[in-house]
Amino acid sequence: MLKLIAIGHLGKDCITNTVNGKSVINFSIAHTEKFKDQQGSMKEKTTWVECAYWTDRTGIAPYLKKGTQVYVEGTPEVRTYPKNDGSTGTSLSLRVFTVQLLGGKSEGSGGVSSFQSTASASTVPADAEVDDLPF
Repeated sequence: MLKLIAIGHLGKDCITNTVNGKSVINFSIAHTEKFKDQQGSMKEKTTWVECAYWTDRTGIAPYLKKGTQVYVEGTPEVRTYPKNDGSTGTSLSLRVFTVQLLGGKSEGSGGVSSFQSTASASTVPADAEVDDLPF
């Protein structure tokens, strides 16, 4: 079995469909890598992954919005297709087995969604001192 793990941001809101009586949540994620080329110029390379999450648990769908950062695991598939200029293009798709919300792009929050901030705040005891570090 070949397994792919990816972390990226959704490019648009997910779409939930029913195919042959089964629910599927379709979404695409992008990961942008920044690097310097041989001349020392900064470059960016974005990789898009088309995801299909076949599940009866569609309760996550309202949270899969454009800009949300997710962690996905699944089986990858590379597809080829003819482009308008006659060349062949490739796309990476993923049959998702696991999806986890990591955060989102909220204005002024530095990329952390309020969902994640609330969860983190609830794990700190109210009487803990700020400089009381475990190391």
